[in-house]
Amino acid sequence: MNDECETISLIHYSSFIINFVRPLTQTVLTYFMKISFISLLFVSLASILIYIQKTESSNNRTVQTINDNVIEKNLLLKSEPLPKMEKPRVVIKKSERKLELYDGEKSVRTYKIALGFAPVGDKEKQGDGKTPEGDFYIFTKNDRSKFYLSLGISYPNIEDAERGLKAKLITKAEHRKIVQAIKDKKTPLQNTKLGGEIYLHGGGTAEDWTLGCVALKNEEIKELFNALPNGTRVKIEP
Repeated sequence: MNDECETISLIHYSSFIINFVRPLTQTVLTYFMKISFISLLFVSLASILIYIQKTESSNNRTVQTINDNVIEKNLLLKSEPLPKMEKPRVVIKKSERKLELYDGEKSVRTYKIALGFAPVGDKEKQGDGKTPEGDFYIFTKNDRSKFYLSLGISYPNIEDAERGLKAKLITKAEHRKIVQAIKDKKTPLQNTKLGGEIYLHGGGTAEDWTLGCVALKNEEIKELFNALPNGTRVKIEP
């Protein structure tokens, strides 16, 4: 009888252990499955991030190589003297801070520039800090410039004189003198309320810093100074 009771007790005890351990085991297995999934997810994300970093690094090296090649090419090009030009002309693109040198329709060289301290818009009057826009020509060459070397630009032109007369910034006599000077390819009046003394000169291109002139690096204005004669056409675009 005692043996039978002990057997029954053992069965009940075993059943209790099984019923207790089974859900615990399932919980532990579920927990470890979740841990394994999260670990796998982290490993996958880490692999993706490593791949992206390697790709970006490779792309950056490629871009840097291209940039280095372009810079090297430009340096080599600018180390060569300008060719002799039959019909030199200059186009300045203010919004791009760029001066383009042409021989007729053939592009010869491009230079970075800086403008007046108020670079947007056409010059209107003396002291506004704006770089003029329109068609001009080089009227003088100054090898004793405060900014290394300089080439005088024929501002104000006839359109500027017309505007100045309507706005009563200049007199009729000043208007006539400006118009006549432009027709004769000479120096227009430089000391009216329209402003004047607009030059291409040296001094650097780190920022827009002039009073309305167009600035280049010293070595680059030297190239232009040596290559461009008086009378060279200069077009300044917005």
